[in-house]
Amino acid sequence: MTAPGCPIDILSPEFLTDPYQFFPALRSKYPVMADPVTGGYFISRHADVRAVLSDNERFTTESLTQRAQPVMCGRVLAQMTGKEHTNKRKIVIRGISGKGLSDQYGSMIRRNAHELIEPFLDQGRVDLVEDFGKKFAVYVTLDLLDLPKSDWEDILTWHSGVAEFITSLRMSDEEREHSLRCSQQLAEYLTPIIERKRRYPGGDYMSALCSAEVDGMQMSTNDILALCMNILLAATEPADKTLALLFHHLLDRPDDLNRVRADRSLISAALAETLRYTPPVQVIPRKVGSGVTDAEIAGYPVDPGTMVFCLTGPANRDPSAFTAPDTFDIDRTDMETARSFSAAADHVAFGTGMHYCIGAAFARVELEEVTNLLLDLLGDIEYEPGFTYRETGLYTRGPEALHLRFTPPPM
Repeated sequence: MTAPGCPIDILSPEFLTDPYQFFPALRSKYPVMADPVTGGYFISRHADVRAVLSDNERFTTESLTQRAQPVMCGRVLAQMTGKEHTNKRKIVIRGISGKGLSDQYGSMIRRNAHELIEPFLDQGRVDLVEDFGKKFAVYVTLDLLDLPKSDWEDILTWHSGVAEFITSLRMSDEEREHSLRCSQQLAEYLTPIIERKRRYPGGDYMSALCSAEVDGMQMSTNDILALCMNILLAATEPADKTLALLFHHLLDRPDDLNRVRADRSLISAALAETLRYTPPVQVIPRKVGSGVTDAEIAGYPVDPGTMVFCLTGPANRDPSAFTAPDTFDIDRTDMETARSFSAAADHVAFGTGMHYCIGAAFARVELEEVTNLLLDLLGDIEYEPGFTYRETGLYTRGPEALHLRFTPPPM
């Protein structure tokens, strides 16, 4: 039995403008859909996506050798297995997970948020994406890695080029060359900083990476460079999009906005529902292992070496997994908020299994802290008159802008 062809063009302008309208047909009619361009399959049902992402033996991360390694200056965590993966993942998440994250990083996150929103307070207007969100996510990550924020624009440009290489399903030669050039420039910037911290470690997170040992041996500069690139991507890509998506959903539902403003304990539930309803990362690729002969999805056999693109958007709105899935509901009872930022999450916005996103726990603290601060400072939030909401992106997706008007805080 062969999976059907691609009657829904994932890369069409119609899909990119509003993918949500296609989700029901994807799940019900084409849950395993062949793509003649990539030679792979798109899958969209919650159970199938979860099964593929949890089966690391059959559905591997081998594709990252071509999709990530060339711009990440080495193997990323998701490429690793066994003891190597266990040891290096422990090193990476040691400083960005656990119960003490808010105490450790809360003040730093709030300081960055206040610094960036302060110039707009007197104006009573801000674009939460361009004026604040993108810069905020980079600022926080730079502080995490103890990198100078004066270089944020260069780092953002280089990082964006790296991200485009990893998240693009099709690239022109010019786009590929641009991404590789960005990767080289970012590596040339980070390498001397890493080497300096290896010689003179401080109390910061990058120094901890430089001092860490695997099997009794310190990691090489290239190992640490690849991990730092990995962290830059994991800590910045979802954060700005999730923040803007959260405020978009709350602004569209004033009663929910008022409830969250009055009861800040609801922020976690609102964030979890945002991740389910509109995941910022909408495509997670896997590749059938080269020696695997028994892989199948929903009864369809899948050949060795075949790419499988897990679509988290339709999976997170699957009625077999969630009640009234096309409704944004911060009181949802079929999703446990407490585990929504872990590998045990009911949604698949961060993936699942061994290779779920390393930045998930840190993202929760970051987003909760910044949301609290913005709700404190921005009163009577509403869209700017004439603003039209649009989302962009396929692999990663979020608002292209979010023009807000608000009442400035009292002096």
